[in-house]
Amino acid sequence: MALGKLFRTTVFKISLAYLVISAIGAGLVLGSVGGNMKTLIDEQIGQTVEADISGLSEQYAQGGMRSLVDSIEKRTRRPGAGLYLVTTPAGEPIAGNIAGLPPGVLSRPGLIETIYQAPGGGTETRRALARIFALSGGFRLLVGHDLEEGESLRRILGGALLTSLFWLVIIGTLGGLWVARRVLDRVDAINANARTIVAGDLSGRLPLAGTGDELDRLVQNLNAMLERIAELMAGLKEVSDNIAHDLKTPLTRLRVRAEQALHFAKTPEDYRGALEKVIDESDRLIQIFDALLNIARAEAGAGREGMIDFDAASVARDVGELYEPVAEERGIALKVIAEPNLLLRGSRELVGQALANLVDNALKYGGPDELGALSPDKAAALDLPKGAAGSAGKAQDKTVELSARRRCGRIEISVADRGPGIAEKDRARVLERFVRLENSRSRPGSGLGLSLAAAVARLHNGTLRIEDNAPGLRVVVSFPAAPLPRRPPAPLALAQPDAAA
Repeated sequence: MALGKLFRTTVFKISLAYLVISAIGAGLVLGSVGGNMKTLIDEQIGQTVEADISGLSEQYAQGGMRSLVDSIEKRTRRPGAGLYLVTTPAGEPIAGNIAGLPPGVLSRPGLIETIYQAPGGGTETRRALARIFALSGGFRLLVGHDLEEGESLRRILGGALLTSLFWLVIIGTLGGLWVARRVLDRVDAINANARTIVAGDLSGRLPLAGTGDELDRLVQNLNAMLERIAELMAGLKEVSDNIAHDLKTPLTRLRVRAEQALHFAKTPEDYRGALEKVIDESDRLIQIFDALLNIARAEAGAGREGMIDFDAASVARDVGELYEPVAEERGIALKVIAEPNLLLRGSRELVGQALANLVDNALKYGGPDELGALSPDKAAALDLPKGAAGSAGKAQDKTVELSARRRCGRIEISVADRGPGIAEKDRARVLERFVRLENSRSRPGSGLGLSLAAAVARLHNGTLRIEDNAPGLRVVVSFPAAPLPRRPPAPLALAQPDAAA
């Protein structure tokens, strides 16, 4: 069963395919080598035959038939001698070491391949490569070479090919099974961990082999995906808990005020006042749910389909203009510093809403009244940055600055105030939903403003960081800048014709 599982693996199938391709390649190579070797041997035999015929024809021209016969008899007695035959015009042999030839061979011109019978070999035939040379008087001279050596060499090559293919199949199959076994072990380990994760244990992670191969890279990406899923599930649980706790109070107030109106209101003015309070509480609840919905949409990437190129400086100026009356009412100077041509690709509405939340937080919690309300002892108890308390009344403490600038290929939009700030240990926690620090619980709010801004930053492949403004707080949102459009080249000025001409 386990062996059958190995044979069904993709790795083994790939190894088998590679084995077949390698075998075909080896066969083609050895076949080509055998063919080239045969051609080379035939060429060498042909050259040897031509040299022999040239020498023998010269002897025949100088000494006649007797000299030719003597020379052929001497050559046939040598070890490894070639094939020689001299015949009469009627085809009867005069001298040589060939006992028989097929009919018509002596009349064929050029280099030919034929069979022959050796003396004392009975009826056994052998193959040879020979050439027939016509002598004067109708005599024939055959000079050739036996091809058995070449055949033996080709048989050796064929045997080597079959042997190499046999071992190639054996070694390739064993190697494929070994590789498939190793990969299958890793895949089984991944599947085992995946089953525990599917069963509900989101803390489990897929094992890494540490080889850095494609399986390790795949596992790293899957583990990152599982980490993100675990974060989202933890966030969902936290949001559910926060909703249950943080919405219970306003809902309770809403019910109490409705009951008070039913039991204690006597006049239309009493009912009207109670209804107005109920409407205010309902509006706050609607704002909380809207903020939660916007955060969920941003984290799900719902705004990516409507992204356009827009000027972030224009958005910063619009938000500053929107909150300028609120700042004046609180006695705070709202400064907007925006560089031109800050092209950003994204959702203008979501970026504007994120900036509005940051400015609203700065005006709420970074104003001079917040600073004056904190004594040095209170600031120390809350572990706030140095200089957070006792600075009320200073001109520079009554400023909230909204700036937008380009830095290192990115667009950074920051909101800085002169309030009490946030302790460094709490700066990561305030980005979570419904988190409100101790010094801000007396202020209206839901603890969702920074969470929404962080979600919008992630939607645009950006980041949100919280820094110390010494004193005060600076929240910086960094986005990747969109490429500026290329300006068309300026037209070339044409030379004006000379008026005098």
